[in-house]
Amino acid sequence: MAAGWLLARPLAVLAPGLRPDQVDLAGTVVALLLLLASLPTWLRRQWHEPHPWVRLGVAAPLGPLARAMLRGLLKALLLLALVVTGLALAGQVRAGPGISIGQLANGLALLLGVGFAEELIFRGWLWGELARWIGNGRALMAQALVFSLVHPWPLEHGLLALLALKGGLLLLGVALALQRRANRGLLWGAVGLHGGLVGGWFLLQGGMVTINTAAPVWLIGPANPIGGLLGWLGLGLLLLARRRWWSCCSTAPHEQQ
Repeated sequence: MAAGWLLARPLAVLAPGLRPDQVDLAGTVVALLLLLASLPTWLRRQWHEPHPWVRLGVAAPLGPLARAMLRGLLKALLLLALVVTGLALAGQVRAGPGISIGQLANGLALLLGVGFAEELIFRGWLWGELARWIGNGRALMAQALVFSLVHPWPLEHGLLALLALKGGLLLLGVALALQRRANRGLLWGAVGLHGGLVGGWFLLQGGMVTINTAAPVWLIGPANPIGGLLGWLGLGLLLLARRRWWSCCSTAPHEQQ
């Protein structure tokens, strides 16, 4: 991801009309292409895996793939609906002016680009890599911790808000791993859940709703709802619904397919 971000920086100079989020999206695309090119070779050499895309949970028949993706997207929709409903009950949100076709396209690109790239890295490669060294159960928690730590560290709202955000990201990392378990090793349910949250929140903020700028940080979160009470509540319910998959922690995701 860092290499893609660096390679995309010249776009800001060559095309000054691009918004920062568009430059970041270009960086994500470049990073994804680099990842797709390098991962199969790594798995064949380091993991001695003859079918890398199956091992990572990417390659699958269209039917199971589509069902996993749709289930993940539905969970993302329910989590976002919980956040918006909570904000509405607290009087902190109202209907927005709507979104443009360009914003919709950007949201879909975030859904597929960020969702797929980050899931391939964290719930695909990293989880598998860590499981080789520390066991699959510990690796599940370790990948979630790394996922939390590598995301931005907004300090402007104070230490408690930052810790709440990092805790929410940790819970999300665990939920995404359990989603992959529930889909018998397929990665696409986690892609739908993760990408749906990222793209959906972008569209909500982009004009679907207008959130009160004075909404309390403890409710809405310091950077996104994951770090607020509503996000923690939604993730807690999701983890509760996925609790039976904790018993599978000694089994690697690809072994359940």
